[in-house]
Amino acid sequence: MNSNQGLVLVADLLVVDDTPDNLRLLSTMLSEQGYKVRKVINGPLALRVVSVASPDLILLDINMPEMNGYEVCEQLKADPKTSEIPVIFISALDDVWDKVKAFEVGGVDYITKPFQCEEVLARVKNQLSLRWLSKQLSEQNARLQQEIRDKEAAARHRQQVEDALRQSEAREREKAQELELTLSELKRAQSQLIQSEKMSSLGQMVAGVAHEINNPVGFIYSNLFLARQYFQDLSHLVELYQQTYPHPTPEIQQLTSDFDLNFLREDWQKMMNSMQVGAERIQQIVISLQSFSRLNKSDLKPIDIHEGINNTLLLLQYRLRAESARPEIEVIKDYGQLPKVTCYASQLNQVFMNLLSNAIDALESQPAPRRITIRTSMATAESQRSNSQFPIANCQFPIPEPQYVVIRIADNGSGISEAVRQKIFDPFFTTKPVGSGTGLGLAICYQIVVERHQGYISCVSALGEGTEFIVEIPIKKE
Repeated sequence: MNSNQGLVLVADLLVVDDTPDNLRLLSTMLSEQGYKVRKVINGPLALRVVSVASPDLILLDINMPEMNGYEVCEQLKADPKTSEIPVIFISALDDVWDKVKAFEVGGVDYITKPFQCEEVLARVKNQLSLRWLSKQLSEQNARLQQEIRDKEAAARHRQQVEDALRQSEAREREKAQELELTLSELKRAQSQLIQSEKMSSLGQMVAGVAHEINNPVGFIYSNLFLARQYFQDLSHLVELYQQTYPHPTPEIQQLTSDFDLNFLREDWQKMMNSMQVGAERIQQIVISLQSFSRLNKSDLKPIDIHEGINNTLLLLQYRLRAESARPEIEVIKDYGQLPKVTCYASQLNQVFMNLLSNAIDALESQPAPRRITIRTSMATAESQRSNSQFPIANCQFPIPEPQYVVIRIADNGSGISEAVRQKIFDPFFTTKPVGSGTGLGLAICYQIVVERHQGYISCVSALGEGTEFIVEIPIKKE
């Protein structure tokens, strides 16, 4: 194939869906665009069809009898002959965790039913283009290696061929670099799409939970005052009865002795105070959830950096507390005097969440004491770089601005090697076990800090010496 248009005309697609109407709609729509379309109604049949003739792309439903879409995709990815076939999930499931699982088992994209025809065609074309570019890159590299070998052999006999060989190699390398750059941009766009969908669903879920909790807590909190007042009135009435009738009947004396009226009065006040403290605590958590999600607040605005960090720590409190088989993680805050910073609040909160979660993960197998230190200060970016013990990993910094807010998040874990540190900001790079991480967290942090805020992000680490991430956000933007 010599062009993307040629790719569209001969592409072989397999559509797997147990609903005949969906099969007909997708088949008709794709066939009209010039694709060759095969369709099957269940997972086992799809695997048999693929084993006979591999398609260029698979559109796969999730909820199917006998074998669901996740299981079909896992078997395809486990077979070296079919592992490279891109799989786009099409499903009515719209929960964020369903989407995350789809990408974890090897899916390259996720379309939610009911779908728009234009969206399906655009995503199919995008994945076919990505597959075509990958093949082109592989073929180009293979041709390049063969040409290099041929020209090197010829150069041993004729010296004049050497110059032509160098020029040809340079041209071929430039072409290979262009293909690699295009492939990298497509992967980056895909990672942004995944993160955007994930954060949108997470933000909606957090805001919904906060709203649902806020209503009953507000009712409890507002009625605590009335309950306290009612009890005081009843208690005052009992005191008046005791003063007016100082000699109660034996039955009343026995009942008063049984439940200890004086203890009841004292303990009631303690109970009311405890319930009020608990209600206020829940209100603080709700406020933190709302502040963290900040739905529909994507514009630049001045925010308090310390408030964002504290709200994130509150959400992660359950991972910091000590448990039976796990010691507590101590958080040390060394906050400086900072002005408000104009930034994208929810995105910066996501950076804090990723960095703090990674620090907690690094301390999972660490014995006590386990410690995370958070320091904030004012500085210039140039001074920060000159004071670093290690070179900044994988960062291309923009022109520095005079004043920066610096946030340092450090753990006393086992640290990371230099080879790993050089790759930590690359998309899809992860050292966590399969299923435990997508490799997008630090790549997204890099995009948010460097590209969205024109700031800096760096990592300082060595094996056995812990890890520190340094985030620098400009106070004034051009």
